[in-house]
Amino acid sequence: MSMRGIFAVALCGIATMAFSQTPETLTFRDAVRIGLRNNVTLNKNRNDLEYTQLNKTSTLLQMGPSVRANASAYRNDGNSFNPQEGVVVRGMIDYINGAIEAEMPIFTGLRMLNSHRQSVSENEAQLHKVNRSAQDVIRDIASQYLTCLLDQQLVAIDEQNVEAQRVQYEQIKAQVELGTRAEADLYNQEYQLKNAQLLLVRSRNQLKDDKALLAQTLLIDPATPFELAEVDWDVNLALMDTLSLDQMMATAMARRSDLRQAEELQDATRFQYRAVKGRHFPSLYAGASFNSRYNYIHDADNRSFEEQFRHDNRQFGYGVSLSIPIYGGLLTRSQAAQARAIYKNAELDTEQTKIQVRTDVIRAYQNLRDAIASYEAADAQLRAAELTYRMEKERYDLGISDIVQLAVVNQTYTKAQADFQSARYTLMFQQILVSHAIGTLQLEDIPEASN
Repeated sequence: MSMRGIFAVALCGIATMAFSQTPETLTFRDAVRIGLRNNVTLNKNRNDLEYTQLNKTSTLLQMGPSVRANASAYRNDGNSFNPQEGVVVRGMIDYINGAIEAEMPIFTGLRMLNSHRQSVSENEAQLHKVNRSAQDVIRDIASQYLTCLLDQQLVAIDEQNVEAQRVQYEQIKAQVELGTRAEADLYNQEYQLKNAQLLLVRSRNQLKDDKALLAQTLLIDPATPFELAEVDWDVNLALMDTLSLDQMMATAMARRSDLRQAEELQDATRFQYRAVKGRHFPSLYAGASFNSRYNYIHDADNRSFEEQFRHDNRQFGYGVSLSIPIYGGLLTRSQAAQARAIYKNAELDTEQTKIQVRTDVIRAYQNLRDAIASYEAADAQLRAAELTYRMEKERYDLGISDIVQLAVVNQTYTKAQADFQSARYTLMFQQILVSHAIGTLQLEDIPEASN
């Protein structure tokens, strides 16, 4: 192959590698879907939910009859009783036994019923736990996603600032060469350019760090390049939000899954306490059994397997059994005391969760009001800083202002841009925090991101 052919193949390979490394665009909903699918805590809670569902079914079926089959085969060498002849036989006998037994609880001190109620409450509690875990995942991903979007905006602001400082530097350099500007202005502008470039490097590094943290949360390879789609959420909806604190509180007390979970766990521990106390009462069971066997006596005449197993040795029995607890070393009383303590602690946990819910709602309400005020102030600050920068730039170009004053005004304008973007994304996130605090946060309620 000629050198020209080798060079062409190499270019094709490089182009293919570059195409394969093209960053994919990740929308907010895509990020949340990935997080809901991969989150370890959420998946563990889902696994526990499968167990509680099966346990709920099991405790229900345990109140019905239980059926089991037994079979055995063994050999006896020595004295044995031959039921066919009614005599004791000395020798080697082979036995094959088979039985089917059924048992039905009639009264167990309501233990089984309360155990089933306990399992139902535990299953409902786990359902609420899974739902709350999903809301936590959405909240955490939203926080990190919006942080990355803010980083992107800050990078763009710093890039614009670097470009503006570079253009300003070239203008001052030309003016210094013409003798219309002092050389000190050039040195000052050079410092402003270098400082803007430093800020740009730092903002880009911060973006990389936050994207790596987001990738870690989503459990995707942080080395895989990806871009984040800008969200298209109308912040004016938050500015027009008229939901009162009392309405938020009422919604949270009715919708918060962690509060519902605590209440269901309290019910589960109450039923557990009742089930343990039921052990003080007698238990009554009805049962029936059907069994038969085959005997084979070595060195003797034996009836056939069918005659013995189906006719001679067949037995059928049925009846009831009653168990009355009299004394067990206070074991049942100790277990009941433990179950009562667990129930009382569950009541305390429920009250604590109610206080936590109220606290979360108040904080979310106050933070939303603060975010709205901050956004309005940042918007006014940005408009004022932009106007001031334009006026100061004109004054400097006309020679009636110095480079130091222009640099100060430019820094104020750049900071106002960053503050506005920060206030904007903070307000977006506060809307999610409000939904999380009142327990209504769902992926379907969040607007789509724009590409």
